[in-house]
Amino acid sequence: MPVVLQEILKTIAVMGALAVALGLMLAVAAKYLEVKIDPRIEAVNKMLPGANCGACGCAGCADLAKALVTGKIDKISACRVSKPDARAKIKEYLDQTPGPDGNIAKVTI
Repeated sequence: MPVVLQEILKTIAVMGALAVALGLMLAVAAKYLEVKIDPRIEAVNKMLPGANCGACGCAGCADLAKALVTGKIDKISACRVSKPDARAKIKEYLDQTPGPDGNIAKVTI
């Protein structure tokens, strides 16, 4: 076997081993560094009107949903665009649905 071919095969083997090792490291990092997102945030965001007007003092509806779920804002009426029935629906959902930590968001209409 020519020397050049041996060097090429050796390089391919080293690069393949390196790719496998780095792939495994990425898989482990993805498992342990995963960001857990409270599913209630997305559910509340879908119940909000989606105007993203900022009148509530948040950057948009997604930010308001996060603030309601985490307790930074406790009044659903902060969303001036939402209708009363939507506010009641959000309150009912948050009163009945505990988060991943088992806590229930305390909100008022």
